[in-house]
Amino acid sequence: MGNPNSGKTTLFNYASGSHERVGNYSGVTVDAKEASIERNGYILNITDLPGTYSITEYTPEELYVRMHILEKSPDIVINVVDASNIERNLFLTTQLIDMNIRVIMALNMYDELKNKNIDFDYKALGKMIGIPIIPTTAVKGEGVEELINKVIEVFEEKDPIVKHIHINYGQNIEEPITKLQAVIRKNPSITDRFSTRFLAIKLLEGDKTTLNFLKDCPNYEEIRRISEEEIKELEAEYGDKSETIITNAKYGFIAGALKETCVEQETKDEVKHKKDIDDILTHRIWGYPIFLFFMWLMFQTTFTLGNYPMEWIDNGVSLLGDFLGKLIPEGAIHDLIIDGVIGGVGGVIVFLPNILILFLFISFMEDSGYMARVAFIMDKLMHKIGLHGKSFIPLLMGFGCNVPAIMATRTLENKKDRLLTMLIIPFMSCSARLPLYVLIISAFFHKHQGLILFSVYIIGIITAILMAILLKSTVFAKQDAPFVMELPPYRMPTAKNTLKHMWHKGSQYLKKMGTVILLASIIIWVLGYFPRNVNYSSNFDERIATIEASTTIPAAEKEAQIYELELEKIAEHQEKSYIGQIGHFIEPAIRPLGFDWKIGISLITGLAAKEIVVSSMGILYQADLDADENSSSLVEKLQQQVHTSGKLIGQKVFTPLVAYGFMLFVLIYFPCIASIAAIRKEANGKWALFTMVYTTALAWIVSFAVYNIGSLFC
Repeated sequence: MGNPNSGKTTLFNYASGSHERVGNYSGVTVDAKEASIERNGYILNITDLPGTYSITEYTPEELYVRMHILEKSPDIVINVVDASNIERNLFLTTQLIDMNIRVIMALNMYDELKNKNIDFDYKALGKMIGIPIIPTTAVKGEGVEELINKVIEVFEEKDPIVKHIHINYGQNIEEPITKLQAVIRKNPSITDRFSTRFLAIKLLEGDKTTLNFLKDCPNYEEIRRISEEEIKELEAEYGDKSETIITNAKYGFIAGALKETCVEQETKDEVKHKKDIDDILTHRIWGYPIFLFFMWLMFQTTFTLGNYPMEWIDNGVSLLGDFLGKLIPEGAIHDLIIDGVIGGVGGVIVFLPNILILFLFISFMEDSGYMARVAFIMDKLMHKIGLHGKSFIPLLMGFGCNVPAIMATRTLENKKDRLLTMLIIPFMSCSARLPLYVLIISAFFHKHQGLILFSVYIIGIITAILMAILLKSTVFAKQDAPFVMELPPYRMPTAKNTLKHMWHKGSQYLKKMGTVILLASIIIWVLGYFPRNVNYSSNFDERIATIEASTTIPAAEKEAQIYELELEKIAEHQEKSYIGQIGHFIEPAIRPLGFDWKIGISLITGLAAKEIVVSSMGILYQADLDADENSSSLVEKLQQQVHTSGKLIGQKVFTPLVAYGFMLFVLIYFPCIASIAAIRKEANGKWALFTMVYTTALAWIVSFAVYNIGSLFC
């Protein structure tokens, strides 16, 4: 366990070979992660707890960590401490000392401490607090083996440093602690399992969870009465809240311990250099355009660099389709493999390079510490729109995936803040939507592609802001709670870690293609393939045969006429298939947006996962053409689509206006099933249902406005 930004999860990953996500802000690790390793004849079961600054009761995260330690009673607790921010990190250590458990400190990022010319006698500090301290640099794997060996040594009770100490908080605080310990000790069922000193301190802090924990004790009323009396007396003497009094005492102990063991601090030049960088990146005016520039650069690079490998993969998918098309005999299996599997999954896999480039940028900004600066500069703005400054962290995570972002709202102390943040996270455009954006922008926006993509993301942010203001002024009206945001030190990310984070997300994308998207593609193909016998409006086979038998029509013209008739036959069969019937059923609802029934089907299938929107389009639109010399890419086929019914019959389905409205609809409407399940888990079914309804209704309104208002001008 350890503070956010301490490198805790990096250490866990290196020690166990796991690949959990790392980020330079709180709320990334939202559940305990477990792994096992073998050393010296032992099996070590390692648990990575959520990052937390303390084990109070303000957030679900803090309470989860505390209850895990109390209930699971781990043999050893590895307390990961950021060597570049020792004073802040040691606060959690003092709480572990109060709990009277066996602790080993991993003094992580120790190389940064050496670079700052700080003479830190960590061995002396370890003897002072009774905790062995092992210097580590987790990103390089330095000190990890020594740490694991120390765990075994402490478990075998062979380390002479390990001892239990009491932090002396001064007579005025120690006396009420002793009184409370005396009444708690009357309950052997409690004292046999838990430190009476820790429980007494928590009671003195006014900790309601601890009070509820002791409710079943026969002398509960006595415990409650004495704790209330002692708190009242302590607060009257100091003129402050009891929790603040104890916190100040802890920091007094920390300051004294560091004064004896920490000789030299950073030079003035080093401090000034970091301050100069922060003065620019977190400037109240320039911080925003700098952030927007980095976002634009990220999206522009995603297109510019991503185009080349995207074309290579697209050509590879086409060659594979041609090869298998000639190898597999004509029939249902042939159509399933070529049109269903390759057309569906292949239509999504081509966007893997864009996904990887996007996450390369995000990983670099997270690992360097810049993302924490972004959260800092957005703090004031978040308060102005009625949101807690800390809400920006889950919202930022939403650009990667909405599911962990929703779970990360646990770090918010207030329930209303958590709910409000959950409700607007779906407007943060997750990576699953990126393939659709790339496809549509490549097809209909040949100029300023990065700017168009950037605008979609910005509209998502603006939508979230407006909905936050609306909901905050109606359903979630309340005062904001204060929050202190920590800025971790700047670090140069290692290529290994950044690439590992990038590939971890990319592998999740590939895994989804092999499971959810593959299954959805097959289902969509089946619904479009059957029934085989439909009542055509014309006898296409007879008309084709007549043209073929004609001796008066030139060969080139004959081929073109036959090709057009085959297209008409395929299109009519698709319209009368099961999926066509579903599409025409919902078409009246989406026709005011300029959408046709195929777009409607793509939107419905996207409820499972947003990548399936592209997969569906790959099947629905590619089915219009056979895989021969006349076939063309999905981009070209989208450009060629025309309405087959209604007032717009014969006109192009996709205009730049419709295409942009379509992207905004996908941005805003119904989050994926996984996100809805996460909201249901974190809140309840009522809020999950509300999210489904209000996001879809809002998507319809926005797309309607774009199409109809935009039609007046272009």
